[in-house]
Amino acid sequence: MSTLLSTPVRTVLPRRSRFAAALRRGLWWGVLSLTGGVERRGRLPRGGCVVVANHSSHADTAALLAALDARHSPAIGAAADYWFASPWRRRICRRMAAGFPVRRGGGGMEDLLTMAGELRAGRAVVLFPEGTRAKDGTLGSFHRGALVLAEEAGVPVVPVGIAGTDRLLPKHGRLRSSLVRVTIGEPLPSAVSPDEARDAVVALHARAVAEPLRDSATRRRVAAVVTSRLGVPLAFCWAFAEALSWPLMPELLLGAVCAAVPRAALKMSLGALAGSLAGGLLALHLASAGVHLPAPLTTDRMRAEVRHELALEGASAVRHQPWNGIPFKVYGAEAGHAGVPASDWLAASAAARGSRTLTVGLAFAGFGLLMRRHRRWYGRCLVLLGGGFAAGLSLIVHGWS
Repeated sequence: MSTLLSTPVRTVLPRRSRFAAALRRGLWWGVLSLTGGVERRGRLPRGGCVVVANHSSHADTAALLAALDARHSPAIGAAADYWFASPWRRRICRRMAAGFPVRRGGGGMEDLLTMAGELRAGRAVVLFPEGTRAKDGTLGSFHRGALVLAEEAGVPVVPVGIAGTDRLLPKHGRLRSSLVRVTIGEPLPSAVSPDEARDAVVALHARAVAEPLRDSATRRRVAAVVTSRLGVPLAFCWAFAEALSWPLMPELLLGAVCAAVPRAALKMSLGALAGSLAGGLLALHLASAGVHLPAPLTTDRMRAEVRHELALEGASAVRHQPWNGIPFKVYGAEAGHAGVPASDWLAASAAARGSRTLTVGLAFAGFGLLMRRHRRWYGRCLVLLGGGFAAGLSLIVHGWS
């Protein structure tokens, strides 16, 4: 009989609860990936546990839901006077964060003890023992509620350090990009003191803050150029030259620089767009004056197709350029030969090139945000980008030969 009592019973939470937790984890992982990424170190132990973490931002909840395993179906203790003060906040808290109310003005211990059964069933209950968000990043004293709950349920206390959320969403501040790190420590016995639990969380938080973000030397060099005074002029000149004769599309440059420095995507894209429009306008005037510029990696079939489109549609024929693979410089030169008015050409090419240039720039910026925590692989990404561009260009030229 004693052997049976000493053998731990493995509990499995209801499938519906684990499925909802998996959906929440996927949601918040996706959101944090777009705002700088989220990293986790360590894992929760099997079975129920009380998670205690530092608290400096509303984003702490999202970070924990994204990092903790769905098999624990984590539930978050939330301030009843704030998150459950109105019906819409209550619905958001319960559905998006699996929150349960904890009163801060008396009765909070009773609210916590209602979760003892959930803990015994294998659930993880997440609490912020400071009771409120810290203002200056330093941890306040821990209340005993989380430890009493763990002792009542007979489960361990797991300290967790969160770093980066205070920059991502500061208290009374605006959302901005930041990598978030969640470091899960070793389980502590339920009889641990508040000071011991706090010291464990402080150590984990300090470790997460001090961990350097591994980066690529190539990315740092690219970022230094992009963020200097040379960044936008470089994009302008590259696109300007491509609209006249240069064989490498400005989208290749945008792919490299926007992935390296996502926050510079808009200004670099606008610089490239301005260069394309200026170069295209000059190409039209030079062609109308009988000047023939070299156009490497173009074919007679490309020029014949553009002449046919211009004869049918006039300046608006350039709208086909983002999709058919024919270089922009071919459209500019043939528009000059066909006598297309400069004003019509500028308006039509602004719409066509603008949609393509801005879409590519913002898409690579999104990729750069998703890959923020993998910056050390930037050099490999450049190789893949260059290889993909070369292969695509070869197929286009071959197809129009």
